[in-house]
Amino acid sequence: MARTGRPGLSAEQKRELWARWKAGESLSDIGRALGKHAGSVFGVVLAKGGIAPPPRTRSRLSLTSEEREEISRGLAAEWSFHQIANRLGRSPSTISREVRRNGGRKRYRATQADERAWQQGLRPKACLLAINKSLQELVAEKLQNQWSPEQISGWLKAEHRDNRTMRVSHETIYKSLFIQARGVLRKELTRHLRSRRVMRRGKTASTVGQPRGQIIDAVSIRDRPAEIEDRAVPGHWEGDLLAGGKNTHIATLVERQSRFVLLVHVEGKDSDSVVEALVRQVQQLPQGLMASLTWDRGMELAQHKRFSIATDVSVYFCDPQSPWQRGSNENTNGLLRQYLPKGSDLSVYSQDDLDAIALRLNTRPRKTLGSRTPGAMLAEAVALID
Repeated sequence: MARTGRPGLSAEQKRELWARWKAGESLSDIGRALGKHAGSVFGVVLAKGGIAPPPRTRSRLSLTSEEREEISRGLAAEWSFHQIANRLGRSPSTISREVRRNGGRKRYRATQADERAWQQGLRPKACLLAINKSLQELVAEKLQNQWSPEQISGWLKAEHRDNRTMRVSHETIYKSLFIQARGVLRKELTRHLRSRRVMRRGKTASTVGQPRGQIIDAVSIRDRPAEIEDRAVPGHWEGDLLAGGKNTHIATLVERQSRFVLLVHVEGKDSDSVVEALVRQVQQLPQGLMASLTWDRGMELAQHKRFSIATDVSVYFCDPQSPWQRGSNENTNGLLRQYLPKGSDLSVYSQDDLDAIALRLNTRPRKTLGSRTPGAMLAEAVALID
């Protein structure tokens, strides 16, 4: 089994992550740019509710790293605090306190002192809703009545013109909803939002890699040949994405006649990642074993033309909100939950791991096959094709 866990993101990577997120890039695109799985990106973004943290800056009154280097050199030269202070244009008491809280004259190190000051500067200020219980309860009540944060903010401004303590911006409400570490508004209140979103995303965010709306030139399942519908011949498959925790997914492919299953590792649920993984997997199959693929209406297969050109496989799409039209795939996804429980992080499974799970399913007898195994059924189909 693949090892669990992923190395964290560096400070520089996090800065790039938030810059790309604010620019509207998808989780998968950001993951590829950083060399990380989309689940790692999702975890960082979700923890902040999709709201980029403001960049940290030093106070103009604080000692700089260069000044701390001067202090270190002055101590090494056995200068007095007054001499060091005069050289830096600082108060002697400032130098004295700086040296005392960082180990004294003999143990003072500029780099360590600078890092300590940066870390101790993390003193988050409590938000307005955290310190005003009455306002917090009023906002929660309005959210439960399906008011949007913007409506609440506007109403408070009109209702309490002369009392600024009873006013709050809609962005503060969103932050308190999506950043649960604040401990202000219950997470359950997000279900009253019209969008039902779990994090904040700007309206100007682009949808590069993850287009929304209708799939262009989609061929309906209703136009599928009759021989596919009645399972008369092998080579016709159904596909879907199986979702896991931390925004991770795998693709599942099921051959309609034999119920033979293939599991495909994908880097993300965007169409580019899914199609790339499917093409790679299908090209490994014996020629002619996959003639068609029926998929749900998920936008992960928006690039179906690219898939068809690369594999010579026809693609059909189910009617909207009709997963039962790919019954074999839906039933197989249910069986897979025995090996891949809901909520589990699917990114920890390598392609070899997924192949091993598929093998276990393909060598289990199925009642619908007269207690034969999918593997044996497919082997016969391959022999006929050859």
